[in-house]
Amino acid sequence: MKNDIIIENLNFNYDGTPVLKDVNLTYDVGDFLSIIGPNGGGKSTLLKLMIGLLSPSSGSILVFGKKPQEISQRISYVPQDTHVNKNFPISVRDVVLMGRLSKSKKLFGHSAKDQKIVEQMLEKVDMLPFANNSISALSGGQRQRVFIARALASEAEILFLDEPTASIDTSGQIAMFKLLKSLNKTVGIVIVSHDINVALNYATKIAHVDKTLYMHDAPIPQNTTLFDAQRTSKQHVCPVEIICATRCNHIHKELS
Repeated sequence: MKNDIIIENLNFNYDGTPVLKDVNLTYDVGDFLSIIGPNGGGKSTLLKLMIGLLSPSSGSILVFGKKPQEISQRISYVPQDTHVNKNFPISVRDVVLMGRLSKSKKLFGHSAKDQKIVEQMLEKVDMLPFANNSISALSGGQRQRVFIARALASEAEILFLDEPTASIDTSGQIAMFKLLKSLNKTVGIVIVSHDINVALNYATKIAHVDKTLYMHDAPIPQNTTLFDAQRTSKQHVCPVEIICATRCNHIHKELS
């Protein structure tokens, strides 16, 4: 099977300081990839390299067999901070229509097809009733859903999201991950997340990034080897395994 994203021996330096070292990763659009790790570990930097906003110092990144900058119409980016100007009068519908700019064949205005796709995407993220509302009047979680709808309207094949739940409460985070899990049936999801517990309940692949990268499949508690006597102090131990190994046996409400 041909991988949709291939990263090989990637290094990235900023002003001479190493940020990412010898990163290797493969990804297929059927997977829900969650990128976790400590603050300053390089998570967002890796995401920006994957979408072509930054270029590697050495090594390579291929997305659909090409450099990220060459396939920009096949991917879409939802940043953490959208910098909404609350004084700018733009509706939810108009924000999502921006996702059609690279697809529309009309020189002015938007086609009936564009309008239909926008309504479909708003319905998919449960925001169609708010189509005519001002974007500035929405909550943080609602705005993120609108920006996801804009990304979907561009007909992207992979969505890259940088901590979309950073300013959302726990219930909102769970709702957002449920939405992304549903979307993953038809589009690839690559997300930087600060909430490891929630991410582990929805991701199929987990990348722990702290200057270098360690890949994990979605963990199965009984398979963890965190406390295996054969492990050495030099082997990788990260929060994926710690959480998996130390989850209690009490009954908790299901997140999925």
